[in-house]
Amino acid sequence: MIDSTGRALLFDIDGTLANTDPLHLKAFNQVLGPRGHVFDHARFSKELQGFSNASIGERFLADEALERRAAILGEKEEIFRTLVAGQIEPVPGLMAVLDQGDSAGIPMVAVTNAPRLNAELLLSGLGITHRFKAIVIGDELPHGKPHPLPYQEGLRFVDASAAASIAFEDSRSGVQSATAAGIPTVGIRTSLSHADLVAAGAVASASAFDDPDLLARLAAAMAW
Repeated sequence: MIDSTGRALLFDIDGTLANTDPLHLKAFNQVLGPRGHVFDHARFSKELQGFSNASIGERFLADEALERRAAILGEKEEIFRTLVAGQIEPVPGLMAVLDQGDSAGIPMVAVTNAPRLNAELLLSGLGITHRFKAIVIGDELPHGKPHPLPYQEGLRFVDASAAASIAFEDSRSGVQSATAAGIPTVGIRTSLSHADLVAAGAVASASAFDDPDLLARLAAAMAW
């Protein structure tokens, strides 16, 4: 069902639907630590969070052949999937927002730089795969986040207007991607502060999806 007013809700996955960033940090340190790159939370949020594996490989595995970079980062994703299995919990209030979106007939799209296997694992682990009209994978496009293309594709899938829609993101690169596509973006503070998210371009931030100000914004913008 396409909303006739051009509205849509677009969601990043990692750190937005579920707070998986601590597990990504652990997995990155397992594979990049022995190669001289060790990350704390602050460095992770600036240099890894929200970026595609292709760009991470280019930056931190520059001495490796492309195939080897892909293999190393594939190992990281396998470690992450092992760590996350059986312990995927939604960010508070998410299910109620998805219910409200469905009831109002607002199409919802997942937009992520995560590999498809990870995205599908997380959505199925949360039991919400069926909620999304499309899953846009940045690595499957010519450009991932922070380029606007992933969010532009998300809008295209559901024939939605950027200005009439809302995106939810937790990373700088994600906020930059969504705002560059013209979508008002709410930052979810699972990892970054309000100041960090607004500096990246978010129009507002919320600690979770049950935040009263966020719910009021959604009710006004989505007319539910």
